[in-house]
Amino acid sequence: MKAVITVIGRDTVGVVAKVSAVCAELNINIEDVSQSIMQDMFCMIMLVDLSKANAEASEVRDRFAALGKEMKMQVTVTRQEVFDAMHTI
Repeated sequence: MKAVITVIGRDTVGVVAKVSAVCAELNINIEDVSQSIMQDMFCMIMLVDLSKANAEASEVRDRFAALGKEMKMQVTVTRQEVFDAMHTI
C-alpha cells in the first residue's frame, strides 16, 4: 500500500532526518520526496510504501501525528488512493 506523508510548519533543522528516522523505525520505504521552503515555512510531500511496515496503519498515523506535535508541525499520513480521490474533480 502506498501513502502520502505531508509535513508543513516553520522551517527548522532536522525535519527531513526526523521524518526519515520514523520511516526507518517503522520499516516504511520512501519512494519519492518533494520539499520546498517558502519564506520560513517548510513544506514536504513524501510518497512511501507501507507494504512492509512493521505497524498497523492506525499506529503509523499516530506515530507521525506524535512526531508532528513534537516538532510543532503538521504531519499527516494519507493512503494514496484517498489522496488521489481528494484531488480528483
